[in-house]
Amino acid sequence: MTPESIQDKERDIIDEFSEVDDWMDRYAMIIDMGNALEPLPDSQKTPDRLIEGCQSRVWLDAALDENGRVHYRADSDAIIVKGIISMLVDVLSDHTPDEILDADLSFIREIGLAEHLSPTRSNGLVAMVKQMRAYAAAYKMKK
Repeated sequence: MTPESIQDKERDIIDEFSEVDDWMDRYAMIIDMGNALEPLPDSQKTPDRLIEGCQSRVWLDAALDENGRVHYRADSDAIIVKGIISMLVDVLSDHTPDEILDADLSFIREIGLAEHLSPTRSNGLVAMVKQMRAYAAAYKMKK
């Protein structure tokens, strides 16, 4: 079975957010997404998995499966940040390094996420995307 494309996953998020106009309700949705994210075990919350550039602590782990697809797992100690990383994990996980590197992640712009985050959270969002792409690039180079 072929996984849903990155664009399809982005469209799902855009559609879900388009049903809600109020940003307090959108933040509640983001928090719910974070609460649904399977937490990383404490044994994997190691310094080498911490994302540099995030004010909150965000851990990201990546693995390449036998089909050449990257699977991400993440966690954060901040509830909104955990929701943001959960969206990124949902959109990018189980895709090839090339698909991940080519993704423009337009859903971030389309739902207005970046403009409704504090400057430090916006910087953290950029750092999360950068780290996820760095893992994809590293796996691409290994091939």
